[in-house]
Amino acid sequence: MAADRSEHTADDGERAVRIDHLVTSGTFALDGGSWDVDNNVWIVGDDAQAIVIDAAHDAAAIEAALEGRELVAIVCTHAHNDHIDAAPALAARTGAPILLHPDDLPLWKQTHPDRAPDGELADGRLLRIAGIDLTVLHTPGHAPGAVCLYAPVLGVVFTGDTLFQGGPGATGRSFSDFPTIIDSIRDRLLTLPGETVVRTGHGDSTTIGDEAPRLAEWIARGQ
Repeated sequence: MAADRSEHTADDGERAVRIDHLVTSGTFALDGGSWDVDNNVWIVGDDAQAIVIDAAHDAAAIEAALEGRELVAIVCTHAHNDHIDAAPALAARTGAPILLHPDDLPLWKQTHPDRAPDGELADGRLLRIAGIDLTVLHTPGHAPGAVCLYAPVLGVVFTGDTLFQGGPGATGRSFSDFPTIIDSIRDRLLTLPGETVVRTGHGDSTTIGDEAPRLAEWIARGQ
């Protein structure tokens, strides 16, 4: 499978922290429909260790992008199949645990009925990698157990399908709710510094400052 990759490097004052970006392609399926999609896979770490945010579609490509680094965890922003379909295979290849918010277990079981996640994500949990902390923000709406990961040292938030360039993630399908995602975005994300870079689950990145002025427009538009 062809995949694009770019890299960002930041320095926390002690060690270089890398954000590697992989785009993988596959199918999103829910409620009897299916759609071809490109997914962003984010790899955060240094030259020795990393975590993967959303193991989408291609375990071999994600493992190759690790370049031999130890994979500490596979973090699922939510359990729609296009974000977790490669997670068990990647875990088997690397020995890394799969982490998911428990509210998304019903969605997870639709894709992986015989393989449970290895650990739970909870609001406020800190995931430490390469000397920095990523804070788990529970942001339901697109899915009940959707989470974002905020890395203040890097000035980055990984939003999965909660917030995109141009608005909220879709809420017209099972397990989703538009007022809930609006509350999550307003209360958990738009309160972050305006310069915070938003790394999304699909498509281009944006910033909190670019998206915040459009909240009223999104509410008027609806799901």
